[in-house]
Amino acid sequence: MNKLRNLAFAAAGLTLLAGCTNNPYTGEREAGKAGIYGGVGAVTGAVIGAATSSKKDRAKGALIGAAVGGAAGGGYGYYVDTQEAKLRQTLQGTGVQVQRNGDDLKLIMPGNITFASNSSDISSGFYPTLNSLVTVFKEFDKNGIDIVGHTDSTGSMELNQNLSNRRAQSVASYLTSNGVPAQRISSYGAGPSQPIASNASEAGRAQNRRVEINLRPQ
Repeated sequence: MNKLRNLAFAAAGLTLLAGCTNNPYTGEREAGKAGIYGGVGAVTGAVIGAATSSKKDRAKGALIGAAVGGAAGGGYGYYVDTQEAKLRQTLQGTGVQVQRNGDDLKLIMPGNITFASNSSDISSGFYPTLNSLVTVFKEFDKNGIDIVGHTDSTGSMELNQNLSNRRAQSVASYLTSNGVPAQRISSYGAGPSQPIASNASEAGRAQNRRVEINLRPQ
């Protein structure tokens, strides 16, 4: 049993090392998401592999199970790691923020670069950024794309709800018209209901006027 446990942890350790990357801000070596998921998968696979093998083949079964489990566990994590890196590189200097939470990626596009005031017509200067997103979304085609429009609290609820709907739809329409499959995309407006800053100041209202694109596993 000790031998089996050691094999499982060794396999997990190898998977974690394979998933390690250098933190671009500190320069330190750290485990990436793929390595973490792969390590968990390796341990699970090792246990299952040993349990389903005969007594004399348990060590071999543990190693095979660890390899299969590690690959399966790390697969989507590695996919998101790569996609996140590509988005950060592509969107550098555009004003679009890239945030990650587990397997979900969020792109936050402030209103000052996307739409003119009280308009759902995409600003001409934002088209190059959207074109870059089209390219990335075609390359990484295993995500659902949820587009959400947001406003500040100035004006009536009805006005803000309609404006946020139209803005989200404008972005969705641009993506589909440039070859991103419509079945991957959903869009809706949240109006002023999901502020990320206080609406009591102009700076806060400017942050709340935004469009977000949420990328999630399909």
